[in-house]
Amino acid sequence: MRDDYGTITGTVTDKATGKPIAGATITIPDLKAAAVSNDSGKFTINISSKGMHLVEVTYVGYATFYQNVDFGKTTTVDVKLVLSTLESEQVVVTGVSRATEIKRAPIPIVAVGKSYIDQHSAATNVIDEVANLPGISAVTTGPNVSKPFIHGLGYNRVVTAEDGIRQEGQQWGDEHGIEVDQSSIDRIEIIKGPASLSYGSDAIGGVVNLLTPPPVAEGKTLGYVSGLYGTNNGLINSSVRVQGNDKGFVWGAQASQKAAKDYENEKDGRNWATNFNEKDARVMAGITKSWGYSYLNASLFDDLQAIPDGSRDSATRKFTYQITDADTYRPIVSESMLNSYSIPTLHQHVQLYRIYDVSNIALGNGNLLINLGWQYSHRREFTHPTEPDVPGLNLELNTYTYDVKYNFTLGEGFETSTGINGMYQHNDLGYSTDFPIPAYHQFDIGPFLVEKKSIGKLDLMAGIRWDTRSFSGQSAYVDTTVAYYPTLYKGPDPKGTADVVQQFGALNKTFSGFSGSFGGTYNITEHLLVKANIARGYRAPSIAELSANGPDPGSQIYHVGNSNFKPEFSVQEDIGTALTLPILSASIGFFDNQIQNYIFQEQILDAGGNPLRVNPDGSPNPNGQYIEFTYVQSKARIDGAEFYLDIHPVSWLHFENALTLTYGTNLSDNGHAPDSLKYLPFIPPPHTHSELRATDVKGFGRWKKGYVFLGFDHYNPQNRFFAAYGTETYTAGYNLLSAGLGVNLVDATGRNIAQLFIEGTNLANVNYQSNMSRLKYFDNPVVPPGIQPGMFNMGRNISFKVVVPFDLSPKEKPGAGS
Repeated sequence: MRDDYGTITGTVTDKATGKPIAGATITIPDLKAAAVSNDSGKFTINISSKGMHLVEVTYVGYATFYQNVDFGKTTTVDVKLVLSTLESEQVVVTGVSRATEIKRAPIPIVAVGKSYIDQHSAATNVIDEVANLPGISAVTTGPNVSKPFIHGLGYNRVVTAEDGIRQEGQQWGDEHGIEVDQSSIDRIEIIKGPASLSYGSDAIGGVVNLLTPPPVAEGKTLGYVSGLYGTNNGLINSSVRVQGNDKGFVWGAQASQKAAKDYENEKDGRNWATNFNEKDARVMAGITKSWGYSYLNASLFDDLQAIPDGSRDSATRKFTYQITDADTYRPIVSESMLNSYSIPTLHQHVQLYRIYDVSNIALGNGNLLINLGWQYSHRREFTHPTEPDVPGLNLELNTYTYDVKYNFTLGEGFETSTGINGMYQHNDLGYSTDFPIPAYHQFDIGPFLVEKKSIGKLDLMAGIRWDTRSFSGQSAYVDTTVAYYPTLYKGPDPKGTADVVQQFGALNKTFSGFSGSFGGTYNITEHLLVKANIARGYRAPSIAELSANGPDPGSQIYHVGNSNFKPEFSVQEDIGTALTLPILSASIGFFDNQIQNYIFQEQILDAGGNPLRVNPDGSPNPNGQYIEFTYVQSKARIDGAEFYLDIHPVSWLHFENALTLTYGTNLSDNGHAPDSLKYLPFIPPPHTHSELRATDVKGFGRWKKGYVFLGFDHYNPQNRFFAAYGTETYTAGYNLLSAGLGVNLVDATGRNIAQLFIEGTNLANVNYQSNMSRLKYFDNPVVPPGIQPGMFNMGRNISFKVVVPFDLSPKEKPGAGS
């Protein structure tokens, strides 16, 4: 044992029999410290803080044990575990002052771990893995581009973070997905609503925090190789990971690649230009000492993504593709092209480089957390068929994030977190021919304070935050001398210069606003609790909402912003109750969100009442490549509910049911807007999910920890849509059937050799369109009567995933540890 640590010791036993439990996992999430109980049930865990922290103990077949421990007063924690049919709950680390049980937090939170992610391997990106959870959805542009929505809010209203470092990559764009390797994520935590005071104004809708794996135990060198194949689009996803821990020096590395052909459905066959090829890599190195820990991370995301437009041959309805900028004739896509992994000429190339450090330093009776990050997002969209190396869009975004906070115990039982965070951004326009947003500088700063207090059965949490955002947008002129290839003008005074037009005017704006929340959870009994929270959210407009004036090739939209927008302010109330019994678990939650100055996009119509189509320079053209959208601002309300019921009459059988309701209403004209303006865009319809799951932890022979499930999803028709100006259309309801199974293969000693996961989605091969899919609107400008326009979602898909772990740890010498 190393003497530069403090230590916590204890014993894990079965409460009913008193027998020791070997192999239980003891974790202190705040400190990234962990240990495993030995054959006598004993454990020793090294710590670097004397403050108040949550201790979590898990073991298969037992209820998870939680206890807040003041390490300044306690050095021994003895744990008695109770047999339970309930699946292990998840501990939440983010969005609150410190690690907290979900059921004790007054704000709505959901979290999933590595086993859930592995069992939902058919998802082709990290957001789709959680898009079926209650209250969560995603706007998609094909199988590898998904943007998270929480309770009907998305885009710049939801912060996506990796290890607490916010993700920045032009998230205002419809077809701009999340630049994260899904294979590198072991845990996902989602905070619903504006009560996440630790992340800044863009988290008015909530936070999706993607967590990479924690360090392995000291003296271990572990890893795995995984491979996945999906039958629908021929998805191939492979990854290798290795991690080590040598006397407090921790390190890790991972490399992944995934590629797919165009996906298919029974309606359209293979859907042209939905294939992709993604490469990812990450490394981590850090130290853990008596003063705390510091982990330095670096990663690369590199994605080639085809750009679909849904164009069809008028006679056969087969997909066609663009071959010239004038676009006067389009040939039909051949079968060999549809079945190819090759990325077409028109495609996106998205790269994100990231370096960040996460440090936790013991200081006084608390911990100082310092998270610093740099990201470089380079997004190019190649949209010129005869000039494949000339990008239509070329955005280069540098982001520097900072987050400093101090967690400490103030007085008796008051857990305090105070700090300041924000970011500095600089966006450049590289050589290109389309310019949807200007080059700009942005600086965010926000101090905050969060307080938690437990009084018997009552847990209270309150917080305040003040945000300031400053924009400095640069003016820009465009030289339109060459048709289809405008370029940024960099000559002398452009005023009066022939063929030179102003694209953006200079913009200087500063926004400030207050956020706050107060809530509590009351444990009426050990099995029944109620919780409530009220929060005021604030969000400054994004650069696109303020200054957009140009085409975004990948989305087929010409964006027009408004520099006169005011910040959004919201007041959201959440109330819920949860019941946990030996044979069932149930919860009900309601939310109501009133938003002032809500910003959204609406389509512009021409004089004939049809969608206004324009050329890349914004000039009207009935056959233009882009549909023009403008941002507007209104008063809005989003409310809804979530219901959950899990019936588990025996330990190995669960019947889970969930219902999610979300309604978005446009309250312009004091709530008397005409029917076409009555509802907000991109609101998911009522959705139910049912799943029958059986598990067999003991297994048979060398097959252990088996499971099998059958799932059913029902989506109502979405007839509450933003119909004005043809912005959205009615979406029919549909039902989806899924199933899956998995098992571990072990050797004679019980060591895991391999894991197998099989999952099938849309097993009935239903032809459907999700109202959250942008491909629903991708088609010819004019579609013959009787034809449902747009591209349909993916048909039947079965994925096969194999994970082979390996252990490269040094062998213990005889007598070691005795």
